[in-house]
Amino acid sequence: MERVLGIGGYFLRASDPAALTAWYRDNLGLDSDHYGMWQQSAGPTVFAAFEPDSDYFGSSTQQTMLNFRVRDLDAMLEQLRAVGADVADEIQDMEGVGRFGWVTDPEGNRIELWQPA
Repeated sequence: MERVLGIGGYFLRASDPAALTAWYRDNLGLDSDHYGMWQQSAGPTVFAAFEPDSDYFGSSTQQTMLNFRVRDLDAMLEQLRAVGADVADEIQDMEGVGRFGWVTDPEGNRIELWQPA
């Protein structure tokens, strides 16, 4: 059986695509080229389905949530707070898995930040 190799892209609608792309670049360090290509660091990727009534994604209208691996969750969250980003107060620790925090981008998309164990 042929298998996928990894995540090839994540696409989202935006009222101002250039501004949203700049927000991801300037606040999360997601440096992509003019085609949107970004060379990420090797590491684990989680693919998981959630119950339809889950509040894990924030808004009930959000059907998917992007998760970024980070080296230092506390530093990333502080960096985001310093620029006025909408950062959730909660941090979740999962033994053997890592630490999680959340930020909402300017278009209202909740993003999970994961510092693997």
